[in-house]
Amino acid sequence: MSIRTRIAAAAGIIAAASVTGIIVAAIAAPAGGSSTQGAAESQPEVMLGQGGDHLPSVTAADWVTYADHVVVVEAVEEQAIAPTAEELERGEGIIGRIVSLTVEDVLWSREGAAQAAPATWEYSGLGWYFADGDTTNTVEMALIDLPRIEVGHQYVMAIRWEKAVCDEDGEYTRAQWRGLGEGSEIPYDGGTIGNGESEGTVQDAAAFATAAEDEVDQGVEELLAGETADALVSALNSAVPDTAAQAEMTTMDAETSCV
Repeated sequence: MSIRTRIAAAAGIIAAASVTGIIVAAIAAPAGGSSTQGAAESQPEVMLGQGGDHLPSVTAADWVTYADHVVVVEAVEEQAIAPTAEELERGEGIIGRIVSLTVEDVLWSREGAAQAAPATWEYSGLGWYFADGDTTNTVEMALIDLPRIEVGHQYVMAIRWEKAVCDEDGEYTRAQWRGLGEGSEIPYDGGTIGNGESEGTVQDAAAFATAAEDEVDQGVEELLAGETADALVSALNSAVPDTAAQAEMTTMDAETSCV
């Protein structure tokens, strides 16, 4: 969840960005006020998009049901992905990113996980939005309530290995590591849950915990903000997986797997 004020984006920016397939909710900036004016000036504006969860991801029970591993990662390098020829011709689009992650620690693993936790992960993340044909004048993009995953920051992630998929239309999706959704990627700078980068700006765990007190659906990040990995491991070890949901996922994997 963001501790920043969301400012409605200009209609023209939203209309232009919607052409790229991202549902834009806002242009976000740090909260105003005399005590935060300096921070607001130093933080970049971020175009926030609305995404959808891949799988349930909010609670510890979600994590132990759907994840193979819970890991601590550090973003060490990023590479821009050039926009498509169609976007360049149109003069607006998205410059994507591949972020290289190193796995610093494995906090939890599901018994019987098909793949051991990776040592590194090439993570596909949102990059920048450009318009007016100028790919040098860009706005950072992120998804609401999710870290952007930026170099130099650490995160806790609940991840699962997904086999290559061949759907009924003949479309092929390669085997890959994936996160679960909005609740499965958490800032973890300085070994503190909720501390670090989220939505493209840096948040403080204590301030986040205060802001999260009124959240109706409190998940791992809200309940454990300000805690260390030990508290998370304890929560995961105490959580009970949904075995019916796991069986359903196993059946679905068998029906769609290419291998």
